[in-house]
Amino acid sequence: MFPLILFFFLAVPIVEIYLLIQVGQVIGAGWTILLVVLTAVIGVWLLRIQGLSTLTRAQRRLQENELPAREILEGMALVVAGAFLLTPGFFTDTLGFLLLFPPTRIWLASLVASRMVVSGSMHAHSLHERANQGQPDHGDPLQGRPRRHHDADVIDGVKYRRDDD
Repeated sequence: MFPLILFFFLAVPIVEIYLLIQVGQVIGAGWTILLVVLTAVIGVWLLRIQGLSTLTRAQRRLQENELPAREILEGMALVVAGAFLLTPGFFTDTLGFLLLFPPTRIWLASLVASRMVVSGSMHAHSLHERANQGQPDHGDPLQGRPRRHHDADVIDGVKYRRDDD
């Protein structure tokens, strides 16, 4: 993992400098700087629109008692897009705009989600046992439906006190 990060931090600035020099030779230094600033301004404006849209969808899913997992991953992709767009250069701007493009962002979020390790199998197992005992199942957080914590058998650990000691 470290060699990949090192390569990224070495290669990206070299690519950016090369592209800036090439574009500057074709259209001039002033126009190149103006173009870099313009792409950053447009990118931040688009980032704001996409971010608000993602936030609205996440709030809607929460109101429906669903876990907004995809929206969280898309939000993380938007943060990376913002960092790319605010970094001066054409290569990082291209990467940032690709992440702003919803199909690309959704594809990337799905790719990341498919590689994530799901933990909490004990909790999922206890939900399965609860369903088999005839107790109501209030959802499965692993499937995007949160479990409601107002059951009679849920005890707040901070307020718990054992009297028989």
